[in-house]
Amino acid sequence: MAKDPMSTFEIPAEMRHMAEQSVEQAKKAVDGFMTAAQQALGTIEGRAAVAQAGVKDVSRKAMSFAEQNLASSFDFAQKLVRAKDAQEVMRLQTDFIRGQMESLSQQAKELGESATRAAVDATQPKT
Repeated sequence: MAKDPMSTFEIPAEMRHMAEQSVEQAKKAVDGFMTAAQQALGTIEGRAAVAQAGVKDVSRKAMSFAEQNLASSFDFAQKLVRAKDAQEVMRLQTDFIRGQMESLSQQAKELGESATRAAVDATQPKT
């Protein structure tokens, strides 16, 4: 029976060495990619946490402002039912509207500043 030429074929040492080096280089490249991907994920998670904190801050302010506005409305309603005449009703209404416009303007400014700050904080690199 003749010997199979493939059974006696040996891979030269240089070729084996090159193949081992290629595998090692590929492993290092993949490890570097995975490290970079993990760092990017950590950065994204950090920014998401900052963004969530900003959204919570804006939400808390908005809820606080809503509570203040409701309290002002009920206070106004109580003053209206105690008014002695139409002239006092008109004065109370004018004062209430003026106060609410000032309050709403300030609240909008604060909410805008908080939202802007949250957006800026979420986009800033962590130091």
